[in-house]
Parts: sequence; C-alpha cells; structure tokens
Amino acid sequence: MKRVYMSAIATVFVCVSSTAFSQEWKPNVDKLLTDDIKAEIGKVLNNEIVIQSIEDQNEKHAHYTEADITAVDELWKTQRKNEDQYLIAAVLANPLSAYLTRLQAHSGGKFVEMFVMDNKGLNVGQSSVTSDFWQGDEAKWQKSYAKGAGSVFIDDAEYNKDLDRWTLQYNIALSNKENKAIGAATVEVNLTELARRNGTLTTKDGGSK
Repeated sequence: MKRVYMSAIATVFVCVSSTAFSQEWKPNVDKLLTDDIKAEIGKVLNNEIVIQSIEDQNEKHAHYTEADITAVDELWKTQRKNEDQYLIAAVLANPLSAYLTRLQAHSGGKFVEMFVMDNKGLNVGQSSVTSDFWQGDEAKWQKSYAKGAGSVFIDDAEYNKDLDRWTLQYNIALSNKENKAIGAATVEVNLTELARRNGTLTTKDGGSK
C-alpha cells in the first residue's frame, strides 16, 4: 500500500509540475504563428463552401434589425442551458459546420476551435458550440470584417489552466470573388502544440516538455 500511495503522490506532483511549467513558459507568438500557419488558415477558409455559406446567410439575414440580432443571440444563450437546442443543432448540422469540424479534427491539435461569421457578426458555421451566437460586439469581428477585405486581427495569447495550454485567436475578414468583405472567421490556434512540434516548448529547468 505504501508503494501505491507514493506512486499516487508522484503522479500528482508530475501533473502539477507540468501545469506549472506550461504556465511559466511564455509562447513566442511571432515565431510560432509562422507564415506557413497563416497561409494554411487562409487556404482552408478560401473555400467555396465557406464563401457560399456566408453569402447565403447574408442574403437570408439582410432584413435583420438590431432587435432581431439581440433576440437570436439571447435564444442561443438560453438554448445552451436547455435540452431543446433546435437553433444550435441546426447550425452545428449545416455543411459549413461539418467542414470546419473536419478541418479541426485533421489539424492534429493545431486548431482547437473554428467558426465563421456573416456581415452582421452572426455565426454561420462552427466546429463547436460558442458561448454566444453574435460576435459583432467583439474585437474578433470589429477588427477583421469591419476593417475590410483581408484584414487580420490576432488576439493576445491566453493560458487555459484546465487544459494546460496556450492559445490565441486568429481572426480574418473573408471576401468574395470581387474582393469585397462578406464576413469573417476565427481560428483558435494551439500555441503549446505548435511549440511542442518544433521543440521550443521547454520546462522550468530548460528541458523539453
């Protein structure tokens, strides 16, 4: 029993130490978010299913007023807490959401969330359930779509203690064939995974994690 008890203590110590190391390690965003990563994000988002889905929703929601946007956003938040989630289910089941979910799964941990917004900041498709349906009041939309075609806004890196990883949100305005901004996308990039891949994730004593 003593050996098992000591083993359990060691396991807890390793887990706590691992988290501490990851928390003390600070990602070098400029080195991790390379041109190749940015190009990869741009390539997967410059896809017919993405562009067509945004344009379809822009047309569908053309008549939406501020009151309509507030109402659908509140409905989304309410449904997140209830069993009846018809709005959430409909969005998650659409072709764009399926595409984004597949991209996230095939990224090998590089991307941990992906969602696309229309010209009003409402979600069009997403790889997981977001906390709200309207992003138009947030920097991810205001500093990408609202700034014009091709505009990019890279948010600050954040550490998630529960998941023991550093991430950031890469936000980009999406445009049609006429190079007119029609919406935006947010890709949450796993900086800890990128650092692990290139060998720059180090522990407190300087060793690789």
